[in-house]
Amino acid sequence: MATYTTEIASDKLISDNPIHQRLLKAYLAAKPWISGDLLEIGCGEGRGVDELLPLAKSYLGLDKIGEVISMLQSKYPGVDFRQAVIPPFDGFKEESFDTIVSFQVIEHIENDRLFLEEIYRMLRPGGKAVISTPNNTHTLSRNPWHVREYLPHELIQLASGIFDRVEAKGIGGNQKVWDYHEANRKSVQKIMRFDVLDLQHRLPAWVLRMPYEVLNRINRNRLHQQRGESVVTISHEDYPLVENPEKGLDLFYILWKKE
Repeated sequence: MATYTTEIASDKLISDNPIHQRLLKAYLAAKPWISGDLLEIGCGEGRGVDELLPLAKSYLGLDKIGEVISMLQSKYPGVDFRQAVIPPFDGFKEESFDTIVSFQVIEHIENDRLFLEEIYRMLRPGGKAVISTPNNTHTLSRNPWHVREYLPHELIQLASGIFDRVEAKGIGGNQKVWDYHEANRKSVQKIMRFDVLDLQHRLPAWVLRMPYEVLNRINRNRLHQQRGESVVTISHEDYPLVENPEKGLDLFYILWKKE
């Protein structure tokens, strides 16, 4: 039986639906930029494989979790999935891919500059990378699974020092989504009022992960109970791609390598 953490939002748990749909939207939004030989870094349980495969000449999915890779190899025979802990991307030659996608990964990477430099190295001239990551403007509490989160200008500054062009967009939300986000904010604040010593920012990440997991799951279940159908009915269509990254719950950037 699969065990789902709140960090890996599931399409099988109703309380995870708003997050699942938000993460799925990145794949759908990326479709206009998908072409040629495609690498996905951090494919997870394959949330977007069905969306990406038809658009690419070839597809390679990487993830650090061996059990996930084994599951995907069984589900998609003939599709290339490999286990890898990155960066660096050992064994991958320069200019190997036309498109690279990596959604909700860079916030977990200690050496984020090397991560982007390696993506640039693996792209062919004229290639592009599409990445997403939480917009720290709208983060409700510290996530101990994340090394860092970015404000829009911080990621623009980092990426602009490596790539030849950066298109900064965001995954936004309609009123239904922002109502859920506001209810989530209030619920998190009720929990965090007990953290009078601000331990979430003072303790090491590894100490916080278990209580974060338990409280986050309780919070999502509580929101499902309180908001009922609104949690169930949120879909990817409720998360528009917006031109201003400041208005995005997630940052969604297209990073270009010149011809």
